[in-house]
Amino acid sequence: MNWQRICSESDLPTEFGVAALVDGHTVAVFRTAADEVYALGNVDPFSGAGVISRGIVGDRDGEPTVSSPMHKQAFSLRSGQCLDDPETRLPTYPVRRRAETIEIATS
Repeated sequence: MNWQRICSESDLPTEFGVAALVDGHTVAVFRTAADEVYALGNVDPFSGAGVISRGIVGDRDGEPTVSSPMHKQAFSLRSGQCLDDPETRLPTYPVRRRAETIEIATS
């Protein structure tokens, strides 16, 4: 597995996201209040806009989430599953921290 550097940990504030281009796909990378890092597809499946990285990071019943800034649907940061429409999901990407750097797996 190859890894692509996305940003330094200090460039990813807690409870915020950043957008990155990985293998031709826009990816949203998030850091939660619990200091966990997740990566999801950045395109909102309901509007088609690349805005998920600007969503509101939160929690729903213990599940870390991001809510789309467009229509406010909540997505699990762990699985990409839309919690408001179970038939919809965002792609997820393997993400890791290495030497104070955030990296995403590439194909």
